[in-house]
Amino acid sequence: QVRLVESGGGLVQAGGSLRLSCAASGRTSDLHAIGWHRAAPGNPREPVAIISRNGVTNYTDSVKGRFTITRDNAKNTVYLQMNNLKPEDTSVYYCNTVVGDQPIWGQGTQVTVSL
Repeated sequence: QVRLVESGGGLVQAGGSLRLSCAASGRTSDLHAIGWHRAAPGNPREPVAIISRNGVTNYTDSVKGRFTITRDNAKNTVYLQMNNLKPEDTSVYYCNTVVGDQPIWGQGTQVTVSL
């Protein structure tokens, strides 16, 4: 079993930065790609960024050039560096992965960007 725990959310002014962390525990040898999603109030969860086990990344268009996803396999941790934050980035951010055919989600961390 794999467990994911997010941290690093908070309140920041527009133009500011935050770094989110997603720490994995349990059967981490089963981990492959890990992604970040977000869900704003009243909106469905949307993908933000994903990173493969060997570091290949992909981003949704709205965050390209502002967000960077990285991973430290030795620490079983994935990071999301978020720069030049905008009010529309306000959401609960979740990390997720799939083990076998089972999706696994963390509990989420709130990011709020004020004007």
